[in-house]
Order: sequence, then C-alpha cells, then structure tokens
Amino acid sequence: MATQGEYDYFKNIGAEGMQHATHKPWSDAQCGLYLMELGAMMGMMPEGGRLLDMGCGTGWTSVLFAKRGYEVVGTDLVPEAIEAGRRMKEAQGIANLDFVVGDYESLAFREEFDIVVFFDCLHHAVDEVSALASAYRALKPGGIVITSEPGWGHERRSADVIAEFGVTERDMHPAKIIRGAKKVGFRNFNVVPRASYLYISLYRRKSHGMLGRLLRIPGMRTLLGMAMVLFSKHQSGIVVLQK
Repeated sequence: MATQGEYDYFKNIGAEGMQHATHKPWSDAQCGLYLMELGAMMGMMPEGGRLLDMGCGTGWTSVLFAKRGYEVVGTDLVPEAIEAGRRMKEAQGIANLDFVVGDYESLAFREEFDIVVFFDCLHHAVDEVSALASAYRALKPGGIVITSEPGWGHERRSADVIAEFGVTERDMHPAKIIRGAKKVGFRNFNVVPRASYLYISLYRRKSHGMLGRLLRIPGMRTLLGMAMVLFSKHQSGIVVLQK
C-alpha cells in the first residue's frame, strides 16, 4: 500500500513542478541521461508488442515508447498524473497509447503484455515483491520485465525529499530485484550496467567536485567508463527478467 505522500506528490509540487513533470525529458537538466538510459533499455526489448509502463507518472516515458511503435498502457496510482498523460496523448494524437489509474503492487492484468517496464519507479514500492508479482501476472509466457533503478544508497541520498513530501524512497539494487523476482516465479535474469553511469563518465560535458577534477586528467574518462562497465551493474544495473 502506497503512502499518502505518494498520492499527494503531484499536488504538492505545485504548478511549476507539474509543468516540469509533464515536459520531461526535455524540461530536465538530466535530459541526455534519461534518453541514454531509455535507449539502452529499448535496445534490450523485442521489436514491437504490448508494453506496460509501471509507475509512469505524467506519462512522458509512455509517450516515447508509443512513438517507438509499442502498444502502450501507462499506469500510475495518482489520478492527476494520469490525467496529464491523457492530455498529452490527445494533444499529440497518439492512438497506440492508453492510461490506467492503479497501484502497481496490485494490478489485475493477466498475460496481456510482452514487456513490462519499471523506469526509475520500483524504488517507490512499499513492497517490491508485490509489484514484481503484478508484472509477472501481466506478462505473456516468454515476456520480459526490464528495470532501471537508482540502486544502493538512494534512500540516504533522498532524505530531504522523504522529509518534505513523505514519499517512499528505497534502495533498489539488482540483487534485491532478483530476490523478489525469484519469489514470484521468474527464472531467467540478466544484469547490465546502467547507461546513465556511462553518460556521466564518458559523455557529460561538465562534472563538479572531485569527479570533475578526475575527469580532467587525460585518459581518465576512458578508464572510468571501463570501470563503470565492470563494477557498476551490481550497484545499480539494468535488470532484465524473463517469464
């Protein structure tokens, strides 16, 4: 069961915050990072099929998946967020997209989807096992779940957000996701590094603090990129689960 803070979040961020949320990724300073991560996830998806976008918020990821050609259902527990998604769908005339209000820990879909996506949202689950069980039920045999989550240390880094909005922010690393997936019936698993780490180490023009100073050393970007490929997937990798 989600906290009241999750239900109230889009009310509490105000008109300016809602404007930002409905125009992502273009409105966000991390636009390049988002696009790189989503591109990596799409590279591991089958071509075409029905896609369930869990915890989609205002639906900007659902819009991108639909424009790629998937038959998309975006779901979120906040009616205001889903209504924003529906307005985007109508404004852009996207026929292969629908939105449903619902808690992803207790959805009723049964063997309807080829792909289920958790993009930066499973860490909001009070019970990630229930959310993964919803995904398992929603998938056709042979379908996949793909997750991208902030991983180890996220709860600590989000202390101010938790205090201000009362939302759920939990560590959600690959080992935890796979443990939950095994409990609900998944048997095939794969973990790869998050593309966002490669973006930060290899492609972002400016970095600050100690990281910024390190990256100014000749050759350091390449070395850091290699280290990310070798080590980061255990901290915060993209996880692919097959039913």
